[in-house]
Amino acid sequence: MATILIVEDDALLLDALTGQLKQLDYSVCTASSVAQAMALLQTQAVDGIILDLGLPGADGMELLTWARAHIAGLPVLILTARDGVDDRVLGLNAGADDYITKPFNMQELQARLQAMLRRARQPAFTQASSAAGAVSTTIGPLVLDHASHAAALNGDLLELTQREWELLELLVHRCGEVVTRDDVLAAWRASPPEPGQTAAPLNSNALEVYVHRLRKKLDQSNLVIRNIRGLGYMLNKP
Repeated sequence: MATILIVEDDALLLDALTGQLKQLDYSVCTASSVAQAMALLQTQAVDGIILDLGLPGADGMELLTWARAHIAGLPVLILTARDGVDDRVLGLNAGADDYITKPFNMQELQARLQAMLRRARQPAFTQASSAAGAVSTTIGPLVLDHASHAAALNGDLLELTQREWELLELLVHRCGEVVTRDDVLAAWRASPPEPGQTAAPLNSNALEVYVHRLRKKLDQSNLVIRNIRGLGYMLNKP
């Protein structure tokens, strides 16, 4: 049973969300301020957070920033009345996994929460793509060393940035399967930013750039990153 922390100062909405999630067999804990949420997170493990931004005393963005610095990989869904594009971009770039504005549809919230938790359980998201404990993975001419975050193609070391490595590791781990754009972006947001790129936007446009770079680096092999229209990407089995 997953445990969800709801951080919301509207008592009626808090009660409604708590009741709905309990009906779905979630374990629920609640907080009505950033201070309460921080105190709870230091004593209790949770699997995800539903976070309002307009909280008394301190803004919910402060909790998001704190959580990203202290609890690696904890999925956070922002639920707020702030519906501006700039607010969405700010929240997602700060590390939120999803963003829903009020008023909202409960079925959509449930679906997004389930998807967020499902992504959080994926190996690449938790920085453990070698789930079986393997030190390295070999696919055709490509060898990935998970301990050193290094990859070699036909015996030659590939020059990879941190984001390129994370993307390649995820594609290799799920070789022959579709990796959605949301899967990749969630994995990126769960990891530290690249050196010198603290404010780099993590979005579909950035992802396209990294996919293009990886394709060029794999160009001299039989490994092909396919674009699965409307879904994401797939590394073909050689």
